[in-house]
Amino acid sequence: MIVRPPPNPNWNILAALKKMAENLNGCRVLCKSTLNHLQYLCRQERVECPQLGVTRKNLNDFEVEYLCDYKKKGEQEYYLVKWKEFPDSENTWEPRKNLRCVKILKQFHKDLDQELKRLKLRRNVKKLDHSLSHFLVQKAKQRKLLQQWEAHLNATREHKGRIFVSNEVDLDGPPKDFTYINNYKVGDGIILTEVAIGCECKDCLHDPLNGCCPGASLNKFAYNDKGQVKIKAGLPIYECNSRCNCGPECSNRVVQKGIQYDMCIFKTEDGRGWGVRTMEKIKKNSFVMEYVGEIITSEEAERRGHIYDKQGATYLFDLDYIEDVYTVDAAHYGNISHFVNHSCNPNLQVYNVFINNLDERLPRIAFFATRTIKAGEELTFDYKMQIDPVDAESTRMDSNFSLAGMTGSPKKRLRVECKCGVESCRKYLF
Repeated sequence: MIVRPPPNPNWNILAALKKMAENLNGCRVLCKSTLNHLQYLCRQERVECPQLGVTRKNLNDFEVEYLCDYKKKGEQEYYLVKWKEFPDSENTWEPRKNLRCVKILKQFHKDLDQELKRLKLRRNVKKLDHSLSHFLVQKAKQRKLLQQWEAHLNATREHKGRIFVSNEVDLDGPPKDFTYINNYKVGDGIILTEVAIGCECKDCLHDPLNGCCPGASLNKFAYNDKGQVKIKAGLPIYECNSRCNCGPECSNRVVQKGIQYDMCIFKTEDGRGWGVRTMEKIKKNSFVMEYVGEIITSEEAERRGHIYDKQGATYLFDLDYIEDVYTVDAAHYGNISHFVNHSCNPNLQVYNVFINNLDERLPRIAFFATRTIKAGEELTFDYKMQIDPVDAESTRMDSNFSLAGMTGSPKKRLRVECKCGVESCRKYLF
């Protein structure tokens, strides 16, 4: 770092510091400041540092964090700028010609136009009132928080599909008390037993020995050569496991490969809270996502269910493939399925999947597309999904999300109005 010497340097001190630096040659410590903050400190103190990218040419260049206000004098436009790493007290009015933040300018005017339209005010304003400028600042702060959350989600995910976040409806930021997880979180007193054996197939799809893993459980092979589910809803899916002879690209490993599509968590405009839409086309019968959360006992689910009912929402999903013993709770720990909304005419169907754990009381919950889903379309499943029995095996499955955590007969519950909006809407969720 190039440092300007003080007016009256104490050469004895400088000599001592130089000697100390020589003794510490090769010694390195972690820096507790970010690159942006170090650059800010250099510019604040008017110090050039080529190692940090701060040179004489860009010494006066400061980064715009967001724009706070707008006014127009004659033909000249001015913006109140919040500078990155500087407190609000250092905000300054700058003419447009001084700003090279094209993306931030476009976003500012998009937010401004949308709010003027909502308030039914004329678009060509020369000065913003306090309430309008305050809204724009809150919107900018919200967008920053959502961008940080989006980056955190993508740093946490272990699947191929990327996650985007969007809220063009209100000023709500990231949900509180929610942790993104990739695999089930096992609750107290629950033990997942690892499978003891695997298949010996060389080609599980075309040459399954003894029916591969599904055959060992007297079930049908679930997928075609494109990885699409071909068995009817209600029948279980047995995928190859960690002890199988086949590799990771085996045709009978679909759910375990994770989410393959880019998706967006977005705020709905009709009061349904957050939702999820796909950013890519999804073909019919393709795997979309798992319903991941905490695995808890039905007793614990009942306790939590009473609390969630008072809050007007629930994320409990009974694992009742063979008997109602365990429940998945995605309220505080979950993946992107936490944000998927209900529809009485959904585009996702539930299947019970078994991979490394063959305990029929603990299936994995997988969502497959019931039809081709277009890019930009919202993903939904039916909270009161009932499976039409296709044979004796399938009658054991009853995936009822809405009654999870409830015991007794009849199951009492506050009636919640359905807002899915489809023609076949049942009017109430529960």
